[in-house]
Amino acid sequence: MPPTPPISLTPLILASASPRRRELLTQAGLVFTIVPSRTTEEVWPAEAPQDYVVRVAEEKAREVATRHPHAWILAADTIVEIDGKILGKPRDEADGSRMLQLLSGRSHHVMTAFIILRAERRETAHQLVTSTVTFKTLSAAQITSYLATGEPADKAGAYAVQGLGGDLVQGVAGSYTNVVGLPMDEVLTALQTLGLVETNPNESYRNQYDS
Repeated sequence: MPPTPPISLTPLILASASPRRRELLTQAGLVFTIVPSRTTEEVWPAEAPQDYVVRVAEEKAREVATRHPHAWILAADTIVEIDGKILGKPRDEADGSRMLQLLSGRSHHVMTAFIILRAERRETAHQLVTSTVTFKTLSAAQITSYLATGEPADKAGAYAVQGLGGDLVQGVAGSYTNVVGLPMDEVLTALQTLGLVETNPNESYRNQYDS
C-alpha cells in the first residue's frame, strides 16, 4: 500500500517558477499556487555561498509577501558549490563544459535554503540543507554528449540529477530532493510544525523521497 500523502490545511504560494519545485510539491499532494519572485539574484562581493543562498531565499519570500501579505509563502534557492565558489547556470555550452570538467571525478555541495513565512505574522520557518554529490570521472566525449541534449542549459552546475545528468553521478550523500531543488523531508516537517499540513503518524510519506 502506498504511503498516505500529507493533507494541506492552508494553501501555499510557491515563490518560484522552477518546474522541479512545482513537481516535488505536486507529488507530495500539497495545495499551492505559483507566484514567481521578482528578486534579482546577484552575489555580493566576498559573500560566502551559504550566506548568499540564505539571503536570496528570504528576499524571494519577502518580495512575494509584499504582494500577498495574508498568504503563507514558500521560497527557496539552490546553488552548487565547489572550492568555495558558486556554479550558476551555464552561459553557453563552453561554460557548461567548464563546469562539468570541474565537477568530474570530485565531490561538490548542493545547498538549498528555504523559508516559509506570512507577512502579517511573525512566525516563520527556515533552514539551510546541504547534500554532497560525487561525480564519476567524465570523458570529453561524455561531456560533449550530455551538453548536446540541452538539459544542462538552465541547471545550476550544468546538470540535472533527476534527468539524464543522473548518469554522471556516482552518489549522493544527504537529501536527494535537495539536489533536485527542494529538500522535501525538511520542508514537510516545517509545514507540519507551522500547522499548515497534517501527516499520518503511522505512515511517513516523506521517507520515500530520500530513501
